[in-house]
Amino acid sequence: MDTSSAIEQMQVAAWREMSPEKKTAVIRGMTQAVLSLALAGIREHHPDASPDGQRLRLTVLLRGRELATRAFPAVAVPQLE
Repeated sequence: MDTSSAIEQMQVAAWREMSPEKKTAVIRGMTQAVLSLALAGIREHHPDASPDGQRLRLTVLLRGRELATRAFPAVAVPQLE
């Protein structure tokens, strides 16, 4: 919504010119950035959580409570606020 149609067309053209390897690298980098930001938010909201607890909260956020509970049955899966 905040990008002009001319700029959007330029962006689409650039994506079309990228090799599959370059597209994969771009997507991998963006995914890592999103995961890092999500973990930073979890650390901010739950500063006392252990690293394992932080990763568990990330799993709940990304995969949902049901799957997190099935994946980690021995762990009390936290409620997300």
